[in-house]
Amino acid sequence: MDKVFIEGLEIEALIGIYDWERRIRQTLVFDLEMGFDNRVPAATDSIADTLDYKAVSKRLIEVVSQSDFGLVETLAERCAGIVMSEFKLDWLRLKLSKPGAVRGARAVGVIIERVRTQDGNG
Repeated sequence: MDKVFIEGLEIEALIGIYDWERRIRQTLVFDLEMGFDNRVPAATDSIADTLDYKAVSKRLIEVVSQSDFGLVETLAERCAGIVMSEFKLDWLRLKLSKPGAVRGARAVGVIIERVRTQDGNG
């Protein structure tokens, strides 16, 4: 399976369960791998035939910057659902990191992987 990836996409958001977290915007970092058949765009050399990673990034920035979830798990699931459905993906791996959330750790977060089922749901 070919993959299109986005690595290190930084987006500011309100996220967290503690009062102090609810008052400041924090930088979250997204890494995505999206299953995609690269043969068609490689043959046509046309942006219309590919998975437009800039469009995916813009959509995530829009969603995340307006979000207000307590858990990174919830935000990751919402983002995965949006990207899977709006960009018609069959497979997605999404890593959402929250830098500085735990003292001594560079970042914490979640990694989720979703596969489209026969009924079209991820």
